[in-house]
Amino acid sequence: MQVVLLEDVKSLGKKGQVVSVNDGYARNYILPKKLGIEANSKNMNELKLQKQHQEKLEAQALAEAQELASKIGTFKVELKVKTGEGGKIFGSVSTKEIAAAVKEQYGIDLDKKKMQLSEPIKTVGSHIIPVRIHKDVTAQLTLKVTEG
Repeated sequence: MQVVLLEDVKSLGKKGQVVSVNDGYARNYILPKKLGIEANSKNMNELKLQKQHQEKLEAQALAEAQELASKIGTFKVELKVKTGEGGKIFGSVSTKEIAAAVKEQYGIDLDKKKMQLSEPIKTVGSHIIPVRIHKDVTAQLTLKVTEG
């Protein structure tokens, strides 16, 4: 029996795949647990339409991410921190503080978990921070840390 999987099934296949299984396995396990549906022409057509819709949504999300990345590339975020002798910062600048500064200065919410700091920011000056907006889009945020 041909079955279209609605969810990933271990050792059988991924969501959206058409797989051939024994009739008993399909009737007693796959179909009752709603892990898949019979691969008839109606269901195959619905699957095709769902894939097209999903691709359209992904393309739209990618376009929005690229637009946001170009905006973020123009930002010059300024952050004032307390410093000691020799211009050293007490502690380090966190992604939470950077996200709050972007929100305050530009009104855009950035997820602090999407900022990828290779090492903690412990010095005054300019820093480039990569921000992963989408799986295929990474923006470069310019951060200027000053004494305050």
